[in-house]
Amino acid sequence: MKLLVWHWGRRGAGPIFAVQLRDALSALGTNTALSLAKGAEILLAPNATQCDWAEPTYTNAADYLLQRTASLLPSRSSLAHLRKIKPDIAICAMPALLDRRMVRALRQCRIAYGVLVHDAMAHPGDGLSFRLLGQTKLLRNAAVLFPLSAHVAAQLREQGFGRDGQIISKLWHPPFDFGGMKPAFAHAGKPRVLSFGRLLPYKGLDLLADALTALGPDLPFDVRICGDGPVSEELGRLRALPGVEVDHRWIPEAELPGLIEWPDAVVLPYREASQSGVAAAAIGQGRMVVATNVGGLPEQLSASPGAILCEPNAAAIAAALQQIKPPAAPAATSTAADWRRMAMKMLETLRQV
Repeated sequence: MKLLVWHWGRRGAGPIFAVQLRDALSALGTNTALSLAKGAEILLAPNATQCDWAEPTYTNAADYLLQRTASLLPSRSSLAHLRKIKPDIAICAMPALLDRRMVRALRQCRIAYGVLVHDAMAHPGDGLSFRLLGQTKLLRNAAVLFPLSAHVAAQLREQGFGRDGQIISKLWHPPFDFGGMKPAFAHAGKPRVLSFGRLLPYKGLDLLADALTALGPDLPFDVRICGDGPVSEELGRLRALPGVEVDHRWIPEAELPGLIEWPDAVVLPYREASQSGVAAAAIGQGRMVVATNVGGLPEQLSASPGAILCEPNAAAIAAALQQIKPPAAPAATSTAADWRRMAMKMLETLRQV
């Protein structure tokens, strides 16, 4: 079986997920090609991964609208790449805004595809950035859907997916591998706690602010809040707290290893969640995870010895944060083995298509 893994977003977890999925499938002896967006951050690194097909996408909103209009028909370039690679099936590692260009080319070449479904519904604050401009149709026409948690699988079935021969095969989100890092609590000083990701309303920044305020001005740990998102009252409250640093910006790919190495624990005070790429990164590097008991997080973190789950309220989060102390951090997870296990289950499903 010859496969093509694609993701045409330039930033964030999507390209990382696509690369590690390609690597896992290749490690199983599968001939797997990779297509990423031209200009993706992961391709700009000094030791960039091999990419068989770098697809020009967009650099701003006007460019996106132009290319979206052009994607009503498959491009000659997309058709040429598919005819050269000749995959038996294509796999969308994470939906992105120009996927219909790929889908139209796949349809013309009569190639089936599957989709890794990270989110089945928009979260509060996602808006148009959630890829809703094309995700529903992308999922409807897929031969197989791979939700990454039972929570997302149930949402897909509630929306009517999995009918007329479409397969829904639940997988999971393996830990991300960022290379060798110092173990948690290897530094001197207070424990370190990181809240990282898109700073949107559902991420519970208000709950975190209330929890840290309840612990008083002399926090027993240092806190960093890092990520991009709208300016909010919650961020202002967090920035004003002693012992809390707010780095409000997009964190480039090159800074991620250092960012993930800094904390002893990651906190996810979410009000809802499908699953978490941030948790996957923390687990892979042997960091503790404090997370609320919502959505797919209990399933994702139930087998992690360094995870502390709590109710989504300030008092419970404050109590859980107080449990961050050495030597409670777990050893780093064998990320490659877990990716291969997931890839093996994926291949078993793809053979049914």
